[in-house]
Amino acid sequence: MIDSSHAGRRSGPVRAIAGYFDFDGQGTDFRRETLGGITTFLAMAYIMFVNPTILAAAGMDAQAVFTATALSAIVGTVLMGLIARYPVGIAPSMGLNAFFAYSVVLGMGVSWQTALVGVLFSGLIFVAITLFRIREMILDAIPLDLKLAAACGIGLFIALIGLEDSDIVVDSPATLVTLGDLTAPATLLTIFGLVASVALMLRRFPGAIFFGMVATSLAGMATGVIDIPTAVVSAIPSVGPVFGVAVSQLFAHPEEVFTLNLAVVVLTFLFVEFFDTAGTLMAVASKAGLMQGNRMQRARAALLADSSSVVASAVIGSSPTTSYIESTAGVATGARTGFSALVTAALFGLALFFSPLLAVVTANVTAPALIIVGVLMVAALDEIDWKRLEIAVPAFLTLIAMPATYSIANGIALGLVIYPVTMVCAGRARELHPILYALFAVFVAYFAFLA
Repeated sequence: MIDSSHAGRRSGPVRAIAGYFDFDGQGTDFRRETLGGITTFLAMAYIMFVNPTILAAAGMDAQAVFTATALSAIVGTVLMGLIARYPVGIAPSMGLNAFFAYSVVLGMGVSWQTALVGVLFSGLIFVAITLFRIREMILDAIPLDLKLAAACGIGLFIALIGLEDSDIVVDSPATLVTLGDLTAPATLLTIFGLVASVALMLRRFPGAIFFGMVATSLAGMATGVIDIPTAVVSAIPSVGPVFGVAVSQLFAHPEEVFTLNLAVVVLTFLFVEFFDTAGTLMAVASKAGLMQGNRMQRARAALLADSSSVVASAVIGSSPTTSYIESTAGVATGARTGFSALVTAALFGLALFFSPLLAVVTANVTAPALIIVGVLMVAALDEIDWKRLEIAVPAFLTLIAMPATYSIANGIALGLVIYPVTMVCAGRARELHPILYALFAVFVAYFAFLA
């Protein structure tokens, strides 16, 4: 309970802030909200160093992406804090940055500039379907089992990237992939980081993944695997190389934008944004006591804030953003309102001055984070109905195709093509939503185009 006499002694601005976020009604105060915001930031901070590493593989400027990552997180988290008043942090999605770099740019041969246009289109559609309440209809059309399979498949894909970045897994002419040299210094550093991060998580240490990366970087510098940086703090890197590229590319090269390839990219972005956001917001709202029955309080505002942040990230120059499940760490610390989100956003702003640390956050340092995020994402495997073959087959093909073909889009497309077929064969055609037939046609055309 909040002491009402203490609440009455608040100064004007402080009272206004507490009133706007309903501190008394939510049973919280500035101390709890601040600690919650700090905890959420520490749990999310790894993305500032992981995202530039991943998008650099697509040819983007790592320094510019560092700044774009922070700015996208600031804009999205402020929107979530002020509009929805949720204790939720927003930043570039770990699954969608991998899809952006490895599937779209490296796999499909789409330029990163055009891929940013795909992010912009998906964001604009995301906002529109949220405003017109179409989002729930589409969410309901996709069967839960395929949603779960897609999330698990993305987890496997992200983990594979981490294993490859660290050379724990390497390519093989005979077997496609095989075990790498586990005695190599850089690979040993990743193994150390993985053990350290997992140990911290098992001890429920706040910001375990972030501090695991810190420990790995320090160990790398101590052993000479990583060069010691010449500075820790510096001026904020220019975001110029990526800022506004999505808009300029749209008008400069429309022939690269209006293609079937990019249409599939936009659909995939939308698909993952849909389900990633919905699941995260439900989880955080439940833990923060923001549920009314089976519905979230201020749900439309939260969904609008999240979808608007995708548009902002495209213009700023980053892969799509999403609500972070790591926000539950802040909620566990006591965060209940959007004020904690503003604290998280402020810390992302402060972190902009630490770009020199990018030099010590190598692929071997970020690899443990990718592997651990992969582990967390496959947790829903046991919720899939494996006993029904008509569901098990498309679900399995969805999740295995992502790492096997190195493409999130291929996994989603394959699942949405096979699912209607198995359901019809099982005599359950009446259970299929008409939207699924439309998606079936779209993805059949997609595979025909790839052939």
